[in-house]
Amino acid sequence: MPSEPEREVVSAGGREVSISNPDKVLFPGPGYTKRDLVHYYLSVAEGALRAAGGRPNVLVRYPNGIEGEYFYQKRAPASRPDWIDVVALRFPSGRIAEEVVPRDAAALAWMANLGCLELHPHPVRADDLDHPDELRVDLDPVPGVAWDQLREVAGVVRATLADFALVGWPKTSGSRGIHVYVRIDRRWTFAEVRRAALAFAREVERRAPALATSKWWKEERHGVFLDYNQNAKDRTVAAAYSVRPKPDARVSAPLSWEELERADPADFTLATMPKRFAEIGDRHAGMDAAPCSLEALLDLSAKHERDGLGDAPWPPHYRKQEGEPPRVQPSRRKARGATGPGKRTPTRPLVEIGRAKTREAALAGLDRWKHRHPEAAAHLHEADILVDAMRGRFSTWTRIRINLEHVPVDLRPAQESLDPDDMPDDWSRVKDAESWRRTPSRARKAR
Repeated sequence: MPSEPEREVVSAGGREVSISNPDKVLFPGPGYTKRDLVHYYLSVAEGALRAAGGRPNVLVRYPNGIEGEYFYQKRAPASRPDWIDVVALRFPSGRIAEEVVPRDAAALAWMANLGCLELHPHPVRADDLDHPDELRVDLDPVPGVAWDQLREVAGVVRATLADFALVGWPKTSGSRGIHVYVRIDRRWTFAEVRRAALAFAREVERRAPALATSKWWKEERHGVFLDYNQNAKDRTVAAAYSVRPKPDARVSAPLSWEELERADPADFTLATMPKRFAEIGDRHAGMDAAPCSLEALLDLSAKHERDGLGDAPWPPHYRKQEGEPPRVQPSRRKARGATGPGKRTPTRPLVEIGRAKTREAALAGLDRWKHRHPEAAAHLHEADILVDAMRGRFSTWTRIRINLEHVPVDLRPAQESLDPDDMPDDWSRVKDAESWRRTPSRARKAR
């Protein structure tokens, strides 16, 4: 007879949580296991709950570790302990789902047992889902931007926040970026908070135009992108203390502004953060004490609009918004004076290389393209390679495009067949897929 799967029970907050396969390796390099992940979150529970507790969380699950497939799960598992809290959210698509709301250390351990490396909370509390209590400033460096430049932009962010009477709480993203959170009064809607974030991004860009950008389209970006759309409804960001799917099990580390000036993101890992937390506690412990007002930023947004600088693009899966500019990549926009269908004059010379279920497979296709076109590849800047993480209905995939603007015209390869051309079959995850495809979209939303 097959043996029973190994289980281990941990105690947390007066509850017992069963951990299945505790010796399963999630990080092959250092050998960190599911047991290590569970005990990590128990050791930093106070800080992790300050960041993600009391909020609906998307479950981002890595059941087979960082080298296996992962998936986003908005709906709380039907089979769950009765002490796991949930709240029903309505998404921009019109669908409704009950998401997990961690309340205590036991909930963090239970989520870790599901393979949730990261905590992905919405910027709202479970008792008021319509009014965010966080403004999120996401500093996302384009490829090739060094950490020192990112910190320089963070310094501009700090000064700009101060000028608008806002208090920022910085942290490493655990990947390449920096996040700065601002606790705000729960008075404004998602649309208003996003509008304030866009005005803030444009102000930082105005103050440091050579270093920072608010441009949504990747082909227009340079330096550090301030991703204002992280404040749109239904967007989540890896919270403080989240373990990221990096080979060294790096974590998103809350810092003081002074620490940020000398910090190395590689110093904060699943192995090192518990000791730091035990010694100094949570650097963000005071962030709930004094929520801030967005009035000054919303006044700036209104001024931008009066000056002709209206809304900026929303994420592609959102419905077209009132006042939003044409949702067309700059390289595909119709040139002024062009007439008739399909009369588009590209503003940037982009070619698409491939689409794949995994980033690794997409990058392998990029390597093959470079091997076929070595002269063109020699002229590329790092930021010319646009690697897009795309979300389908149930899974993620990667698209790679190349901006050829730095390649001499006579060396620019033409668009070729995609290599690879391997899109995830999201329909395989839907029962009776053919029936679903034939159902009008309005009826789907009612399901």
